[in-house]
Amino acid sequence: MRRSSWILALVTDLVLVVLFSAIGMRTHEGGFTIAGLLGVAWPFAAGAVIGWLVARAWRRPAGMWPAGVLVWLFAVVAGLILRVATGGGFAISFGIVTLLVLGLFLIGWRALVGIYASLFGENSRLRRR
Repeated sequence: MRRSSWILALVTDLVLVVLFSAIGMRTHEGGFTIAGLLGVAWPFAAGAVIGWLVARAWRRPAGMWPAGVLVWLFAVVAGLILRVATGGGFAISFGIVTLLVLGLFLIGWRALVGIYASLFGENSRLRRR
């Protein structure tokens, strides 16, 4: 894998984690500052980076397993643990929303890449026609 490919995948994951945090802030807090956004996003971004390291995601960054699943689960679980450990709140409903939205984001882009590759990649049925 080219270096730029895994860097792009890592940046995509982190941008989606920040987007998740920004949506949550706009929905629940109303106010929005960059410092506030970074304060909300950092536990989940750290969890995603831990997931990258555990999965060795740079090997197949767009792969569903292990990269996608482990990055997603570490972003959620480690993110929630770090959030609570540093004084952030927790509610079951927040945990469920975090699991679902980060799953949609972090698994979703990989699913779209997989679909695109199967339709238009070198070994796709469409290319053989």
